[in-house]
Amino acid sequence: MNYRKLNKRRKFSEQIRRQAVTDFRSGKYTAQELADLYHCSAQTIYNWIYKYSPGDSPQINVVEMSESTDQKVKDLHDKIAQLERALGQKQIKVDFLEKMIDLAEDEYDLDVKKSSSSKPSSGSGPTDK
Repeated sequence: MNYRKLNKRRKFSEQIRRQAVTDFRSGKYTAQELADLYHCSAQTIYNWIYKYSPGDSPQINVVEMSESTDQKVKDLHDKIAQLERALGQKQIKVDFLEKMIDLAEDEYDLDVKKSSSSKPSSGSGPTDK
């Protein structure tokens, strides 16, 4: 038995195509959002943009960038600065706690920090299971 796959190809009116191009050029939607909205590929949307954009010559390619490189670099610098501030605050806290431990050891003559040469605890021994 031979089965033949049916080609499900959608046809869009010129009015719908022009509306999609207008929405794209106004910045209301991205090409991918339009593709999802019309249930077609992004390449189809780009073909419409190329065909129905006013004043575009065949040598001009439509390029959509979701975020500029400069903005990404600025965002990364902001993130680095935020992480450096957080790290500085944590380091201040660590220094403060170490100073408190040193003061407690001096004041109460205790060894709060375990020395690495001490033997580990033997625990409570083996248990019967």
